[in-house]
Amino acid sequence: MKSVLVTWICGLGLLIPACFGLLSCGYPTELCPFPTLTIVPVFLLGSLRAAVFVPAILFFAWNPGLFRGSGTIPKRSYALLAIATALSACWFVGGWKYGLEYEGASYTRSVCFINILWLGSLWVQFLLKWKSAPSFTTNLLLHWFLFAWLAWYAFPYLGELP
Repeated sequence: MKSVLVTWICGLGLLIPACFGLLSCGYPTELCPFPTLTIVPVFLLGSLRAAVFVPAILFFAWNPGLFRGSGTIPKRSYALLAIATALSACWFVGGWKYGLEYEGASYTRSVCFINILWLGSLWVQFLLKWKSAPSFTTNLLLHWFLFAWLAWYAFPYLGELP
């Protein structure tokens, strides 16, 4: 029962980084970079309120073992981190020119640097836990930080707004 409540609280806690990622003055900033995971639903649904729930819903769906108190980190989470890292590199290479043109050099460099730091820390933590004993708390926190990155900084908006 405790793991269910803690998982719900942490999942709903993803509303905070999702809100930070989206809520700004109508254009991307270093604090609110319009991450793809939330900005695409805004464009499709026309609703900020619905979009901020997307990371939490994906968090719950991605690792339902958290509700049972599982300490084992699913192998698919390592794959998600690897794929997201590779796609993030492609994202910045492909969008760098547009980021410089539309958001400016400071924004583009800042969000790239923040993404590098965030991904580096995720990799260190995931690799440290690769061979260690399973722990519910570790599993929960690693996934929370992974989905917080996806909700707040992953794949920031680089280009002209519609």
